Amino acid sequence: MLDIKFIREHPDLVKEGIRKKGDVDRIDEVLLLDKKRREVIQKTEALKNQRNVVSEEIAKIKKSGQDAIQAISEMNKVKDEIKSLDNELRKIEEEFNNLLLTIPNVPHPSVPEGHKPEDNQAIFSWGKLHPEYIGVNETDFEPKPHWELAEKLDIIDFGTGVKVTGAGFPFYKNRGAKLQRALINFFLDEAHGKGYIEIQPPLMINTASATGTGQLPDKEDLMYVVNRDELYLVPTAEVPLTNLHRDEILSEKDLPVKYCAYTPCFRREAGSYGKNVRGLNRLHQFDKVELVKFVHPGTSYNELEGLRSDAEALLQKLNLPYRVLLMCTGDMGFTQSKKYDLEVWAIGQKCWLEVSSISNFESFQARRINVRFRLAGGKPEFVHTLNGSGLALPRIVAAIIENYQTPEGKVIVPKVLHKYTGFEVIG
Repeated sequence: MLDIKFIREHPDLVKEGIRKKGDVDRIDEVLLLDKKRREVIQKTEALKNQRNVVSEEIAKIKKSGQDAIQAISEMNKVKDEIKSLDNELRKIEEEFNNLLLTIPNVPHPSVPEGHKPEDNQAIFSWGKLHPEYIGVNETDFEPKPHWELAEKLDIIDFGTGVKVTGAGFPFYKNRGAKLQRALINFFLDEAHGKGYIEIQPPLMINTASATGTGQLPDKEDLMYVVNRDELYLVPTAEVPLTNLHRDEILSEKDLPVKYCAYTPCFRREAGSYGKNVRGLNRLHQFDKVELVKFVHPGTSYNELEGLRSDAEALLQKLNLPYRVLLMCTGDMGFTQSKKYDLEVWAIGQKCWLEVSSISNFESFQARRINVRFRLAGGKPEFVHTLNGSGLALPRIVAAIIENYQTPEGKVIVPKVLHKYTGFEVIG
């Protein structure tokens, strides 16, 4: 969340950020509650000082052998008033804190303003849309979408997934299952080689963790809930990884702290429909390797570019054509200050598929979960948190199947995966 001091000093800036994100402006309400809260605190402190003075007077009166009934009566009135104000303050602070949690992060000045996908800026692209390693040009045959090839090759079973669980829960089979495992190991090994510490986190989180990273109260409808135990299935490994240092003070010399983790991810994807949800394009359960950083505020935007580079390197090693989008203010999300999306080209569908989001949250998450670092000889400050997919598997698998297909309906396995799969061709 945002620092209330920052909101007090820059209300117009925060309001402008809210407008750019298309969110509800409740800043005046926040400032009104903040003023009321500080007034009650001031009254309470004044009464507590008065109580201390009266207590000293009572002690003097008793010591002198005089009657202290009037002074005691006065002190009891003060105590009752303090108790009443404390109760009022608790209610105000609960409302104030809940309201503060609904205020979105302020976009970085470099983020383009907009609210439609067309407002996102394509800032970089890599690779050929018709890779030479297929051995043919696009005109030699009509590339098929991945769901057709996957069914013929018997590597993904969508129908049985619907029967066993529901739409969006496919079975990976045979070499499709091994391709999944190969990609996970490849992504983790690459992250480890770049200094990320591998973590195997829990697959369920509590309300405090979901609130800390901004899933609550913003994304309740997107998570699967275990009502009986008040737990949520992880929508991404970002949540447990970022909460790893909740209520801790890190050492400045240890920054940046970098983690990677593989988890299945569970998302209800409420409201998702249309042509782009077919096959592996949008699932309720999918595998992903996540990259998370805790960094010094002074270096966080350099670290963001480094995180983006780490994710892009994976796509380049897989030789998948991709582009980088700088996301506009309205397509960026509640918690982010700046966000990039990486999209691969799926030749069978002739469309771009998002495979990674890379975000800087500045101190927004750290303030919610109270993660700070200690400057040498100074007071603790909040770290900046960053995360990115490194990478999300379903659309990577879709892109591999489509971009590496042959006229005979086989799929060539990217060279970098051969040592993980043990085979070079599917089909």
